[in-house]
Amino acid sequence: MDNIYSFIVNIYLENMDNKDSGNIDTINQALDNATGKFHFKTFLTAGMGFFTDAYDLFIIGTVVAILPLVGWSLTKTDVALISSMSLIAAVLGALTFGRLLDYLGRKAVYGLELVLLVIGALGSAFLSFKNPSILIGWRFLLGLGIGGDYATSSVIMSEYSNIKSRGKYVGSILSMQSIGLVVSSLLALAFLLNTKIIPLADTWRILLAVGAIPAAVVIYYRRKMPEPPRYTVAKGHADEAAKNLKSYTGIDVKMDKKKEEVNAPWYTLIKDRAFLITLIGTAGSWFLMDWAFYGNSIMADKIFATLITQTGLAGLIKSTEYAALIFIVAALPGYWLATFTLDKLGRKPIQITGFVMLAVAFIILAAFPILDTKGYVAEFLIVYGMSYFFMMFGPNVTTFVYPPEVFPVTSRGLGTGISAAGGKTGAFIGTFVDAFIIVSGLSVMMTVLAVFSIAGLIITVLCLPETKGRSMEEISREKEYTQTVQ
Repeated sequence: MDNIYSFIVNIYLENMDNKDSGNIDTINQALDNATGKFHFKTFLTAGMGFFTDAYDLFIIGTVVAILPLVGWSLTKTDVALISSMSLIAAVLGALTFGRLLDYLGRKAVYGLELVLLVIGALGSAFLSFKNPSILIGWRFLLGLGIGGDYATSSVIMSEYSNIKSRGKYVGSILSMQSIGLVVSSLLALAFLLNTKIIPLADTWRILLAVGAIPAAVVIYYRRKMPEPPRYTVAKGHADEAAKNLKSYTGIDVKMDKKKEEVNAPWYTLIKDRAFLITLIGTAGSWFLMDWAFYGNSIMADKIFATLITQTGLAGLIKSTEYAALIFIVAALPGYWLATFTLDKLGRKPIQITGFVMLAVAFIILAAFPILDTKGYVAEFLIVYGMSYFFMMFGPNVTTFVYPPEVFPVTSRGLGTGISAAGGKTGAFIGTFVDAFIIVSGLSVMMTVLAVFSIAGLIITVLCLPETKGRSMEEISREKEYTQTVQ
């Protein structure tokens, strides 16, 4: 399968002489072989943002179910927009922050995305005034911050990672989503089971406000991080790169007098057809995966509705219990198993396996609609849980890890931002459209998702390389874009 990718890419590549890149090589090789506590510090600083991202995106499903119970008048369009607005905003956030990451530098923007997220979360909780349009506006602002986090955190983590464990480090950032998923469902369940202590009128506000706390904690640490040395040296500032490397990692290197820069501007991703093919692979597979992931997760109460005999608050409690079970038993182990095997099994085999098994699970649910009835609850949860496990031990983690590895450092932010924007476009469309598709029956929705999984498999095979055990500079062919300047 890698030969197919190589064949397609090689059609477009011209032979170019490798150039000696002393200072750039010195910094990159130091980080490629580095180990230290700074990896864990970077993981915590970036990972807490993704814990918050997942919490904020998925708690809205429970909140939307609560609002009619406390007097909000919501149309089907209101429900669809409240549930999905942060996702379409994330598209804009990913593109904007991704471009700024390359244009202004990592340090200039990192942490500002969480400021937007915190304001959006608190505004949603306390300044919506029972007005769906205002709530939608706050969710849009929150989504800008979430999209920005997708574009920035994976790039930051990848640029501090070594070759041997890069998949684990970058994958661990996304896998913090699993903690956010579990916390959102368990916290929601705890409040729903204790409405006599905290009434529903307060519950939804608290659930939304909690999402601001973890993000607020790490804003300071993100703003204090130095410019990543890989980016600094690529912009021609060798002495500053060496200084930042020593201050953050403790690694001391010597620079020579030669001044080098990586000249790969944003349009390289489109002009260079090999990068364009890769971009189609990263953004396209992320689009297809996120349609299934977010559509299923945010609409969990509607998916479980035919399995539940209870209605109203009791029905919401039962659907939240089912969601918590799926997240804990299937999603959480899938995330972390992928994270700790990426550097052993490779990105591409895990993504292919995930899409194949997703297609199998969705085909079973589409072909046997009887599973979606009250008499087959256990069977439904097993098959549905299988889809969640292989979504995480599969394209959900790998589509996040791929982008920062495959694009040159000076266009890495935009390449990652476009890829994340592709994913969040799929998430928005999936969440919005699935609200209408599911009216025709769950089997119709699962048929659509099965087709998308097969499409994701094809894109992965044709458009993505294997990056395991290779430096980012080799994967992204950075030397072809490196030049010595006066």
